[in-house]
Amino acid sequence: MRPNILWIVSEDCPPRFGCYGDPHAATPHLDALAAGGVLFEHAYSTAPVCAPSRFAMITGIAPESHAPANHMRALAARPPWLRTYPEILRDLGYYCTNNAKTDYNADIDGIWDESSRQAHWRGRPDVSPFLAVFNYDGTHESAVFARDPFLVDPAEIRLPAYLPDTRDLREDFAQYYRNIADMDAFVGRLLGQLEEDGLRDSTIVIHTSDHGGVNPRSKRFCYDEGLHVPLIISAPGRYGRLFPDPGTRVGAAVSTIRIPPTLVDLAGGEVSPYMQGRSLARCAFDPGELAFGMRNRMDERYDMIRTVRDSRYRYIRNYHPHRPYGQHQGFAWLAAGYRSWEAEHLAGRLSDDAFWRPKPGVELYDTASDPDEVRNLAGEAAYADVEERLSRALRDHLIEVHDNGFLPEGSPAEGYDPSRRPGAYPLARILEVADAVPRRDPAELPRFLLALDDPDGTVRRWGALGILVLKPLGVEARLRRVLESESDPFVVIPCAETLGDVGPLISLAGPDHPRAVRLEALNALTALADESTREVVAAAAADDDEYIRGAGRYLLFQLDGSYTPASRVFQWERLRSPKGREPGTTK
Repeated sequence: MRPNILWIVSEDCPPRFGCYGDPHAATPHLDALAAGGVLFEHAYSTAPVCAPSRFAMITGIAPESHAPANHMRALAARPPWLRTYPEILRDLGYYCTNNAKTDYNADIDGIWDESSRQAHWRGRPDVSPFLAVFNYDGTHESAVFARDPFLVDPAEIRLPAYLPDTRDLREDFAQYYRNIADMDAFVGRLLGQLEEDGLRDSTIVIHTSDHGGVNPRSKRFCYDEGLHVPLIISAPGRYGRLFPDPGTRVGAAVSTIRIPPTLVDLAGGEVSPYMQGRSLARCAFDPGELAFGMRNRMDERYDMIRTVRDSRYRYIRNYHPHRPYGQHQGFAWLAAGYRSWEAEHLAGRLSDDAFWRPKPGVELYDTASDPDEVRNLAGEAAYADVEERLSRALRDHLIEVHDNGFLPEGSPAEGYDPSRRPGAYPLARILEVADAVPRRDPAELPRFLLALDDPDGTVRRWGALGILVLKPLGVEARLRRVLESESDPFVVIPCAETLGDVGPLISLAGPDHPRAVRLEALNALTALADESTREVVAAAAADDDEYIRGAGRYLLFQLDGSYTPASRVFQWERLRSPKGREPGTTK
């Protein structure tokens, strides 16, 4: 007899549960679920934000394998061969429902028997086995924008070492404990309904999140706080042979990209060869296993980060080290915590302002001794073997998944199939240049200058980005020649920023260009903050597109000299503008 499957996804939710050792958690139902099932101590999402992560969770394919699914937010074209796990399970006779968030970052639709706020296994027309997905949105980032009665005294909370100790930050954390407690009650109600229907002993229950937490330096960032998720699988006795014994805590690193093949496996199907993870069922967990993560554009801000995690160490490679982590993002700044942190930075009261400065090219953390990931071990001789091992593993992974993230957004080579056409995307050659950018080594300048003559535009782009990061002397004449002859805007933009030449950027930020070109140009103009750009910035600030508007509004505040962390950059009333974003999505 095939199992029923109940998959509960709590949005934006880190594992701040009692079963994960959190002393403030009020999570009795999840704790009981873990006691009777398997708890994965080191589970990680593929991306630290919902849409790219949910692409992986519906397809089993890493979002960076199929650009623009790697960006937040986008609409990747669906290849005709791509079948999602609900479609596979429906073909196997399962009744599949989704309640209710989708946000798959691709033109994926019509894959469920029902997808709505009312979708439930109780709607099945017969006794077919079911897969029922419930997405709990009460733990979404926006939950901390409000204040409910706290269940935890803010004064008792341990703040991460990278955050200042402010009232707003403590209250954001306290608020979120309340949201997690409410989510646990929701889980309890669903488990109670299984019992009422006599289905608990025939249903495998899975609980996880689409990515890590919502507090500053978590969501959108490739640290544990942004990628670490709860993962609990509880299988009744008749299916106990599929997983380790009840009460087992798996210490190996695992990725949520392994959930889709697990579901297909549990349903008795054949896992599609394009799914990039292995089933978690019938599996021996190797302590050396790795989980990979990534980010590219987040709303209006471009950054590119790749990371790999084993059960102890996290390795991070920053491909845009010239940009600070703390680039302003309008939606994130609706949280009091971000505003409070930036206010402390602007007032000069921080003992560590690393978040607000350009990034190191490479980061390495021992999470056993440094769970807050504040002591960067990259470059230290004692950890050279660890750094080399994880660096090599990351490089191999980029090639294996054919990482599209090095392409500029909107490139005709984006996508699983287009990027694999011969000659369309010479990834190995691109990496020879792009992997030198995080090193920030002046000795790499000849490599970057040579790349400016490459026939491939993406190679030229990374050469230009490498020069921007170094900002060396003596290259002005060479970059001027590029501006005179280059037709690719994604090469022009970093060259113009290096020169401080706002003319090309003003042109490219205008409405005659695609959104990705405009956003890249606006990001460069933000770094330069030149008063002469006011006209194009003001036009962007009134644009219909949410991300163009956000970048423009922030820069306009800066040009006016009126910006404060409390400045109202994000406009709630235009969130669902017909031209502003995809309908039916949340942040």
